[in-house]
Amino acid sequence: MGSLDDGVSASGSSLPSSKEQFLCDRLLDPNQPISERFRALFSLRNLKGPGPRNALIQATRDSSNLLAHEAAFALGQMQDSEAIPALEAVLTDLSLHPIVRHEAAEALGAIGLESNIPLLRNSLVLDPAPEVRETCELALQRIEELKSGSSDDKSSMTEKSPFLSVDPAAAAPSHSSVDKLREVLLDEARSMYERYSALFALRNQGGEEAVSAIIDSLGAKSALLKHEVAYVLGQLQNKAASAALSNVLRNAGEHPMVRHEAAEALGSIADDQSVALLEEFARDPEPIVSQSCEVALSMLEFERAGKSFEFLFMQTPAVH
Repeated sequence: MGSLDDGVSASGSSLPSSKEQFLCDRLLDPNQPISERFRALFSLRNLKGPGPRNALIQATRDSSNLLAHEAAFALGQMQDSEAIPALEAVLTDLSLHPIVRHEAAEALGAIGLESNIPLLRNSLVLDPAPEVRETCELALQRIEELKSGSSDDKSSMTEKSPFLSVDPAAAAPSHSSVDKLREVLLDEARSMYERYSALFALRNQGGEEAVSAIIDSLGAKSALLKHEVAYVLGQLQNKAASAALSNVLRNAGEHPMVRHEAAEALGSIADDQSVALLEEFARDPEPIVSQSCEVALSMLEFERAGKSFEFLFMQTPAVH
């Protein structure tokens, strides 16, 4: 990583109030292009304190479902317990898009406190969207493992992955074979937590066979699992996934949360065909998809110019 602007450290120390206010205002300004608002969001996610937190909380109610869900994801990645009441309110507000409620549930699991269990159990039963219910199942399992595990287990679960993300499930043991992990990942009878664990273990192992197994799981029944698979393929940035991800993006019948992740993954892979497809689907009638393409293209433009997409040059955040 390069030097940090304005003396800000990756540990999250404070910015001068004027800079912090600029980022908060930029995030919440609906007249700004969606890519500029995402730049502000990524910068605020690296900071601590009530200013960034409150701006992100406010953004979870934005008219852009893409921005709102990313704000909820950011609050979970920050693991800020002060955000819990707002995330609980988002999860139980059925007027919000399922992609936003799902991300609030995942964030509550990422924060990992036992006090989140009753609400997650309630939404596991009552939420009408399967992707939200499945996320509650994952979050509950993560919290239960944190609660019952040894101190070593807890340490491994709360550590960020090699890809700088707080994952919704702990990766399966590193000694597991690719064949066994593939079998678990593709098994529709397995729990969502087991399949996620296999997915993250395959991601961490990497290699041609692991990537092939991950690509094959894009045929799963669960939109939630497929969206995480696309996210992981974006983390891996392996060009072998381009064709499969392109097919997902082109499929207007696919869940928007899956298509959105496919778009962002194609932006990470960034070959010529992927860029052309992003340009085409930046005009998609589904805003979650078109805005994802717009943000991905903007990130690519900054990267190719040798600049950081964020306003602040910090660790690259996970994008969901």
